[in-house]
Amino acid sequence: MESQNLSCGQSPQPPHPLEKQVRQRLLSQLTRGEILEQFQAFSIPYRELMTYYRCAMMEVETKFRVLDEEFSLAHDRNPIESIKTRLKEPGSLLDKLKRKNLPLNITTIEEHIFDIAGVRVICSSPGDLYRLADCLLSQDDVTLIAKKDYIQTPKPNGYRSLHLIVEVPIFLAEHKKMMKVEIQLRTIAMDFWASLEHKLRYKKDMKVPQALIAELRECADLSASLDARMEAIRSKIEQTQTET
Repeated sequence: MESQNLSCGQSPQPPHPLEKQVRQRLLSQLTRGEILEQFQAFSIPYRELMTYYRCAMMEVETKFRVLDEEFSLAHDRNPIESIKTRLKEPGSLLDKLKRKNLPLNITTIEEHIFDIAGVRVICSSPGDLYRLADCLLSQDDVTLIAKKDYIQTPKPNGYRSLHLIVEVPIFLAEHKKMMKVEIQLRTIAMDFWASLEHKLRYKKDMKVPQALIAELRECADLSASLDARMEAIRSKIEQTQTET
């Protein structure tokens, strides 16, 4: 669903008549093809909503880039290695609605699915990661909706990351709209492990042996140990520079 011809300043369109029909049927009663057809049926309000999420992603990304520049001035180094953004694909959104047994309509998507707009911030060290999160959440136009710290409490497979769901305003031509964005903050080591683990495990029709699952968990522990050692080395270097 292309949306490059839309702007954030457009006024919301009224729901398509077919949306009411879709609301009366649960996703579990529809085939994937039928659901995609329904998406096409009210594509204008859906495309507008996705445009709003893109604007929200840009807002959050800009906030992190400003923090990175400020940190660079104060400490002569940049805590952020890279920033990635992604908008949830229609197929993934459909799967999530179906798993949650939710009806397909714009209101449900906006009120119950919080990871449509995603921003991933890759940091140099765990300390930088938490510092950036605290700075972002201290801003008066950022509201924290949910927080999951998978660094202090990793997932059973070894996954580590700090997840935030925040709500930020986007300023349209005639009004302000609050939008939710999921933020993932990881170190380079965390992101490297998570990317490889995802590629290795999520193959179609493939069952990963328990021995390999255990080895992946061990690799996650090693990457966490590397993060801790590198941060300790960085702290010693900075302390030495201060003393000289």
